[in-house]
Amino acid sequence: MKLGTAATGAALLALALTVSACGSSETTGADSSAKPAADAGAKGGKVGIDFPRADSDFWNSYNKYVPQLAGELGVDLMPPTNSQNDVAKLVANTQAMMGQGAKAIIMAPQDTGAIASTLQTLENKNIPVVSVDTRPDKGKVFMVVRADNKAYGTKACEFLGEKLGGKGKVVQLMGALSSINGRDRAEAFGACMKEKFPGITVFEEPTEWDGTKAASMLQTRLQQHPDVKGIYMHAGGVHLAPTLQVLKAKGLIAPPEDPKHVFVISNDGIPQEFEAIRKGEIDATLSQPADLYAKYALFYAKAAIEGKTFQPGPTDHDSTIVQLPNGLEDQLPAPLVTKENVDDKSLWGNQVK
Repeated sequence: MKLGTAATGAALLALALTVSACGSSETTGADSSAKPAADAGAKGGKVGIDFPRADSDFWNSYNKYVPQLAGELGVDLMPPTNSQNDVAKLVANTQAMMGQGAKAIIMAPQDTGAIASTLQTLENKNIPVVSVDTRPDKGKVFMVVRADNKAYGTKACEFLGEKLGGKGKVVQLMGALSSINGRDRAEAFGACMKEKFPGITVFEEPTEWDGTKAASMLQTRLQQHPDVKGIYMHAGGVHLAPTLQVLKAKGLIAPPEDPKHVFVISNDGIPQEFEAIRKGEIDATLSQPADLYAKYALFYAKAAIEGKTFQPGPTDHDSTIVQLPNGLEDQLPAPLVTKENVDDKSLWGNQVK
């Protein structure tokens, strides 16, 4: 599968070599260029990367962007490993990369609490870490490349709340609450519903990012409450297919104007979600930028090896760097996609070939 990108290879290479992540010097909290650290070391080196899983359409897309963009950015990428949603494998893979001479490591820990000791080991060895999509609870990171996951939950709440007119029942198919992403999305969705749409009842189903669990939980909930009219899926990459299977089996796939219609909003922005929106099977998704996750993970890993540093503030790529207790986070944009803009060619889900 060939994956398109929003920028040309030449532009990406130029970005890696000459452009900082921060915006103009006129913007508060951001510099016009990345600053070399006072103790900048070697100007090159191998970058290790661990893919978090291979059972999600979203992550499989990210996994395919990485080697393509590594070549365009001039990153010396080691052969990727895949921890398969297992923190023990991630720890072992990280140890192997250290032994093979990695000067920076990119990871996406699915259990954001259990990786702290490994991050401490990497810090002790002066190996910077870029975390993609997930923000470790503890342990130093050079940069987290992520979207604002609380905004995901809030946008999903507002979409369903408005579609249901502030009344009714919705099911929230949550990810793993051991993950900062699952917690951020769930907490923001629940808080928004409580504040803005108190007339809506929310049933929370912790699926652990598991499609089989999601299908079973949704099936049970619909049997108990056949009048459910909304579903928020934390991850289309694992939740979309089982959700549609359950809805089809119950005859609940219907046009929005049909009383049987169940309004569904998702997260990810994969091509399969876009096709489901076009068919009227779901109503919306929040597009996580798989291409930008890969691009900026590689960019920051290379920048770290080169001794560059960054400051909080707006960037030159329509995002904002924020300060964390244990590092920095570049919060990339994640637009709402509905039938009105699902064919927008700038969305990465429409660039997959």
